[in-house]
Amino acid sequence: MDAAFTEEQDEIRRTLRELLHKRCGPDEVKAAVRTPPGYDRALWRQLAGQLGLPGLALPAAYGGAGCGPTELALACEETGRVLLPSPLIATAALAAPLILALGTQGQREGLLPKLATGELTATLAVPGGQLATALALTGPNAGDWAGGGRAGGIQAGARAGGWRLYGEAAQVLDGHTADVLLVAAHTGGFARSRTLVFLVRANTPGLVRTRQTAMDETRPQARIELRDVAAELLGEGEGERGDGAVAGVLAATGAGAAAALAAEAVGAADAALARTVEYVQAREQFGRPVGAFQAVQHRLADLYVAVQAARSAAYYAAWSAGGARPGGRRTAEPGAASLALAQALETLRKVAAEAIQLHGGIGFTWEHDAHLYFKRAACDELLLGPVHRLRARAAEEAGLFADVNGAPEASGVREAVDA
Repeated sequence: MDAAFTEEQDEIRRTLRELLHKRCGPDEVKAAVRTPPGYDRALWRQLAGQLGLPGLALPAAYGGAGCGPTELALACEETGRVLLPSPLIATAALAAPLILALGTQGQREGLLPKLATGELTATLAVPGGQLATALALTGPNAGDWAGGGRAGGIQAGARAGGWRLYGEAAQVLDGHTADVLLVAAHTGGFARSRTLVFLVRANTPGLVRTRQTAMDETRPQARIELRDVAAELLGEGEGERGDGAVAGVLAATGAGAAAALAAEAVGAADAALARTVEYVQAREQFGRPVGAFQAVQHRLADLYVAVQAARSAAYYAAWSAGGARPGGRRTAEPGAASLALAQALETLRKVAAEAIQLHGGIGFTWEHDAHLYFKRAACDELLLGPVHRLRARAAEEAGLFADVNGAPEASGVREAVDA
């Protein structure tokens, strides 16, 4: 791995940071999240149209920039720095890679160029709050997480006129505004049970979308209800692709998404730490700046080391995920994605908590800007974690725990971690 960034990668970071510094301060974020879509549509059009943000990791043949997970992670680090509310993660890190890997040529040509320019947004809908499981971040995704015939999942049935979906999914990122939904659904009954991915357009009859109230308003989520909704299978006919192929693509998508989310969390942690350092240098207590006290300096130094370690893990996970893309010469490092995400989420939680503490009495007021980072840390771990499961999954993938015969003791690891 070459740890040095190219001029192009540095330019992506610099340009995006300058734009977001001008257009996305805390007051602008608070105003944007309280609009019906939950983000600034004008800013999103600028980020997509002028900078090509959602198409960074897409091939040039489909209107993208032809870059990879590393460039997307660098962009996400900058958007995380300002806690930008936008459909970037849902569109670029979740939906677009699935369409690229599973879609037919017609589906790719019809959707990816519009996603790359921001004309369309998309997201992945997974039932039962099982996003981390579906992406193989907290455990194997070969099970019946999509429904398995139980209530609460999403079921798909083939009829003469095509596929129909029914069921519901909560905690769908940007699900209330996405133009295209990629819905993971269970089909085949008991004999041919498997999970497939379907395309559902926003204006399809029977689709009900409700924005959910969440503690972190910068990460809008929705509840999706599918009431006998017409859907299009993503990819070729159902007989040509089994459950294992879909699970493998979801896992590969999870590796890239985890790297982007880890970088985003690192950016948020770095910004929260910088704000805290600035405050303790200006705030005086007992006739001297708070930051002059050695105990405060030690706490800040520990946070700095944690942020740098999380950043290194996120960059490595992005570099590793790039090898798993079509045409890549490497395979993704086992466990790198889950471990990087765990490190980043834990670091953001620690930095946000210390930021509130070190801001003193004003930091404990709910309206203070420090709470934006605290809310992001808490809700991201609920959505993508918990951290101990991410680490357990990384250990399983890397084969760190094995019995005398060399077989991984995955169940034993999970039982020990859960205890």
